Amino acid sequence: MIPSIDLNDFLSGDAIKKQQFVNSIGKAYEDIGFVALKGHFLNEALVDNLYTEVKNFFDLPVETKQKYEIPGIGGQRGYVSFGKESAKGKKEGDLKEFWHFGQYVENNPKLEAEYPANVIVEELPEFNKVGKETYKMLEKTAKYVLRALALHLGLEETYFDNYILNGNSILRPIHYPPITEEPKDAVRAAAHGDINLITLLMGAQGRGLQVQNHQGEWIDAIAQPDELMINVGDMLSRHTNNKLKSTIHRVINPPRELWGTSRYSIPFFMHPISDMKLNVLEQCIDDNNPKAFEDITAGEFLTERLIELGLIKK
Repeated sequence: MIPSIDLNDFLSGDAIKKQQFVNSIGKAYEDIGFVALKGHFLNEALVDNLYTEVKNFFDLPVETKQKYEIPGIGGQRGYVSFGKESAKGKKEGDLKEFWHFGQYVENNPKLEAEYPANVIVEELPEFNKVGKETYKMLEKTAKYVLRALALHLGLEETYFDNYILNGNSILRPIHYPPITEEPKDAVRAAAHGDINLITLLMGAQGRGLQVQNHQGEWIDAIAQPDELMINVGDMLSRHTNNKLKSTIHRVINPPRELWGTSRYSIPFFMHPISDMKLNVLEQCIDDNNPKAFEDITAGEFLTERLIELGLIKK
């Protein structure tokens, strides 16, 4: 089972509840790498509007969507068409198309120049507005999750705050279209670990997402309607010397009777600024756990992984 926790406990002002939240999320991330989170900052109306707009976008004609596929930026903003991305080590492209909203940089010309601009969909006036609002609310939620993890690791509570301010985070609405014929080797999303610090996933309500536990077994990760599924990414795993686990997960194809249906899923990948050092924290090194990773920055690590995923050509 994926543990379920409530962010309101952390924000309650009650020291005991706050500490219980820190303990629960710390234990979950050391054991399985996933939690289901209630009490986040998304409200129902915003979520409904987002799904409406996302469906409206993916329902547009292919040639309209392809207008928004921007060459030369490794799929970092705008549209990425069907089958372009594959998991690390897999030849088959995943059975999905997706969109990327990126950071809305505030007061930092250097980062504004570093990140590609967000892409505006002319046909859907609400699409970008709702995307931005969702991005902000998920980023706010992620900030408090990272504060809890900082406390769990024995760091200052606000340790991550400056690294994630204007960070290179991505909101990715994904459309897994109906399956029309037996897929040869492709699945909706092949087994993979995420690149970033933490991922906040909307749309894990139906069966599909599976998580691999330490015994190598695949377990279903199904959230309640008001929950986000949140997992540790490789950057945080590396920074904590694998104390917090980046868990391998996948999205399986549905049973044949549901092939005719689309699935929508909306992960928010929380990235730091690119010059954050991911060097292993001293707190996470001891005789039993010697330093397992070379020093690297978040930007260098991201580039390395985008090349492996086929989104950036060497």
